[in-house]
Amino acid sequence: MPDYLEHVLKRYAPDHSGEVKDAYRNAPECDPDQLAIAITTVEGATYCAGDADNHFPIESMSKPFTYGLALEDSGEDAVHRKIGVEPSGDAFNEISLEPSTGRPFNAMINAGAIAAHALVSGADCDERTARIRQHYSQLAGRELSFDESEHNVAHRNLAIGHMLRTVDVLEEEPAEVVRGYTWQCAFSVTTRDLSLMAATFANGGLQPISGDRLLSRATVRQVLSVMLTCGMYDAAGDWMSAVGIPAKSGIAGGIIGVLPGQLGIAVYSPRVDSRGNSVRGVELFEHLSRDMELHLMETPPIGRSVFRASGVRGTALCYQLQGAVRFAGIEAVVREVEQREQEDLAIIFDFVRVTGFSDVARRLTFELVRRLVTDDHASIVLVDPDGVLGTPEDGAERWPTVVDSLERADALIGQ
Repeated sequence: MPDYLEHVLKRYAPDHSGEVKDAYRNAPECDPDQLAIAITTVEGATYCAGDADNHFPIESMSKPFTYGLALEDSGEDAVHRKIGVEPSGDAFNEISLEPSTGRPFNAMINAGAIAAHALVSGADCDERTARIRQHYSQLAGRELSFDESEHNVAHRNLAIGHMLRTVDVLEEEPAEVVRGYTWQCAFSVTTRDLSLMAATFANGGLQPISGDRLLSRATVRQVLSVMLTCGMYDAAGDWMSAVGIPAKSGIAGGIIGVLPGQLGIAVYSPRVDSRGNSVRGVELFEHLSRDMELHLMETPPIGRSVFRASGVRGTALCYQLQGAVRFAGIEAVVREVEQREQEDLAIIFDFVRVTGFSDVARRLTFELVRRLVTDDHASIVLVDPDGVLGTPEDGAERWPTVVDSLERADALIGQ
């Protein structure tokens, strides 16, 4: 998987379009050429490529996490009275409210995010910020710290805070709420951190590594729904069409995405477009969506595992797969094969009940088989009567024997 991700990064590395925002251009950790990607499964396996451990401010990617915490602390009814769920069609920092209700349109724009921050439990700014820090750290699986250089209270956000106070969305001093919101945006994170935080959403609120329930399923459903329609600001429609998963961008160049039940994805590249979204980050997500078939509208119903059965069959390990094999399914297969204890046994892959492979699942299967043959010198037999896997274009001369039944595989191995 890391090889595949490195291949994807190399494809988009030459694109230098977009601009680093003025606020980050002179930051010591900001290199405009940095590029990173990280994917974490709901089982807690993380795969990274590029500058995945470099730090940068979380900025607006904090919004869905604080929105979820506000829902947990104050309840959905109280939050909904203060914050809407409709796309605004405006820029993220637009000073505007719903005409009919006086609420911010949603929690993904600054007005709604400031309101959400105020709905997190805490007697004052410091207590709320400490609560948010604890929550973010639990999501990331490590203690997060602030990037002190990023704590600059924007006058526009102060104006939004005062506007919210005039319509009673805020019930305390706007400057204090905006100060806390600014700290919220200044947490220093890595692409690896963000993929794990996003994977907690993908896992229904359970942190994949610790197993701790940090959010209820109802909260996750609400947050992901708003992310899907509002997370990419005035580019939300383009995003839904081209990528098709809940996502949130940050002006520093990060983007997180969530494929429910399967993956959390994070990318980072500092150059952003006119909408404040990372140029190469969007390209990476579009590529992954096509390659890995991430789009929610083409994801097949999850009715059963890709694994039909696995275990020892005579003198061989037999892995029987079924259904439509996509990234999450083949990733689980790769992990189980690589962690096998009986490395001296032959291996049978049974694809009789497989209906098809996505492009990336096929590539990962090819690579798995190649490594087993080349590095482990394993004896491999593929049971693939309909040819659903196919044969790699290169290296076919060392490809294992393909048979049409398990019985023929047994005979070939000599059992």
